[in-house]
Amino acid sequence: MSRSPAAPDEQRIAQARRAFFESGRAPVGQVSAAILQSWRRSLGFGLAANARPAIEPVDAPRLRTMREQHEQLWRLARAEVEMLAADAANTGSIVLLTDAEGWILDAEGNADFLDKAGRVALMPGACWNEARVGTNAIGTAIADAVPVEVRGAEHYAAPHRILNCSAAPVFDPHGRMVGVLDISGDAGVAPMHALGLAQLAVANIEHRYFDEGIVDADLLRVHVNPALLGSAREGLLAFRNGRLVAANRAGLALFGLERGDLGRASYEALFDGALSRLHDDGVLQDRSGRLLHGHVDGPTRSRRARAATPITVSNSTTAATAEAPLFDTRLDTELARACRVLDAGIPVLVLGETGTGKEVFSRELHRRSARAGRPFVAVNCAALQEGLIEAELFGYESGAFTGARKEGSTGLLRQADGGVLFLDEIGDMPLALQPRLLRVLQDRELSPLGGGKPVKLDFALVCATHRDLEDAVAEGRFRADLYYRISHHRVALTPLREMPARDELVRTLWQRIGQGRRLDDDAAVLLAQYAWPGNLRQLVASLRTLAALSEPDSRISVDALPAYLQARVSGDAIARASASTGAEPLDAVTRMAMRAAVEACGGNYARAARQLGISRSTLYRRLGQTPRRN
Repeated sequence: MSRSPAAPDEQRIAQARRAFFESGRAPVGQVSAAILQSWRRSLGFGLAANARPAIEPVDAPRLRTMREQHEQLWRLARAEVEMLAADAANTGSIVLLTDAEGWILDAEGNADFLDKAGRVALMPGACWNEARVGTNAIGTAIADAVPVEVRGAEHYAAPHRILNCSAAPVFDPHGRMVGVLDISGDAGVAPMHALGLAQLAVANIEHRYFDEGIVDADLLRVHVNPALLGSAREGLLAFRNGRLVAANRAGLALFGLERGDLGRASYEALFDGALSRLHDDGVLQDRSGRLLHGHVDGPTRSRRARAATPITVSNSTTAATAEAPLFDTRLDTELARACRVLDAGIPVLVLGETGTGKEVFSRELHRRSARAGRPFVAVNCAALQEGLIEAELFGYESGAFTGARKEGSTGLLRQADGGVLFLDEIGDMPLALQPRLLRVLQDRELSPLGGGKPVKLDFALVCATHRDLEDAVAEGRFRADLYYRISHHRVALTPLREMPARDELVRTLWQRIGQGRRLDDDAAVLLAQYAWPGNLRQLVASLRTLAALSEPDSRISVDALPAYLQARVSGDAIARASASTGAEPLDAVTRMAMRAAVEACGGNYARAARQLGISRSTLYRRLGQTPRRN
């Protein structure tokens, strides 16, 4: 950001304010039509332009309830808020997330400006709709249902002239506004690209809504440019019984539709040809003769059908199957040592990259422990939003908050009583929640939300993470006292690329998965030599796909392998890559295979990452690329 040029804009807005508020004239041309219309609405609400609005933020319990009520928005927006907040912290601004009525659910960014914003109640728990505070980016974006920027004295309330604000509304797949994302900063600093960044973030949030499925509808993912499939710029259109029932902005824009067309536009009016052609050929022609690339997600029975499951509770003592990391001598020794530690009441911390089998190891540890047969409660800390994780873990009394079950909830810690509590991805546990978990681990008792008697607990604790917790402690993202409490005994799982005898591993897994199908030696060698950035999970998924796409009793040759596996790398190419990068040969193979996957997917990093079984950010990082904003 840079300092705003002096004062032509300030003088123009000051003249417009005098004309409107003192003379009662419409300053047409001096402010935008949207700002002028908002001033008129605010005046109609009876608000005083020169007084500080009476904004009283709600208390912490009410704010927590509001976040719980908007759980889906909170969860789907979290990644974008954190990403923008990292930039905002360096540019003296903040990022805010509100509900559709203007109640601020979250505010992150520059600490100094957070304090300044707090002086005008621009903070969580405050409501910034136009009826309460007059013209402002959040309230005006809600009123007009479009992205808006409000600079300095364009705010209706004179005390708010210290702010520059840019906001974009968030809509769900059915066209309902569910919230607003806002970037606010000092009025003395020009908001470079703030509105564009807010709109890009909102596009990503709206795209995530579709990942949980549209009930009983066919979801088309289409675009003229196939390279944009899998990104937030792909068009998403859901049809139920031939009627368009949901769409994202990109999908509506492809056909010049508005949100009001949802529920009215028909498939036949938009497309020329049966939906099956998109299934078969990956292309579909619209009524104007334009070819669209894409694919179809079939109907889901419920919104939860495709949602991630953050919690599982089981008493199973059966051994792990295909995903098991094939407990060799070394792992058997590690399991035996960890079992002794766990049975002595000492927590076990399992470390390893994504896909190395941390949960599988932990379940096997439970199966071999003295607590086998008692509950194994697995909680994915990265999949639970901060607004609900406290209630989920610790339970709550009847009436503890709006929307709570009448009978209350015992909470996951009490469900694990007598058994094993597995906290997966504990490195992603919200910092604010860590002190309470530490207290429970120290005292072995908890008090449910909303009061109630403390309850004694008896469970063994296993934690897992792919993060470097020591770095997280050093950076202030993880409490040192909690780290030392859970890390007395650590088990590090080896990445698949570093395992010896991978050819034997591949053949053993194929015996479990192939159901009698034969694997050619050349195909087995290629599978064994591949670096598998997604580790065991990616390998197992690939073998299952090979089995599913082949006939019983068939022979699997190299030609049947995915394109990113068929990319043969010569020894000379490996040596050249190693010499130029200073990397080990295996790292060079990994990067070359990643590049081959990207090329096979037409440059689509999102699709390549899905095929590789890794995150898109990991793919960008390993290839030394800058993530693209879609």
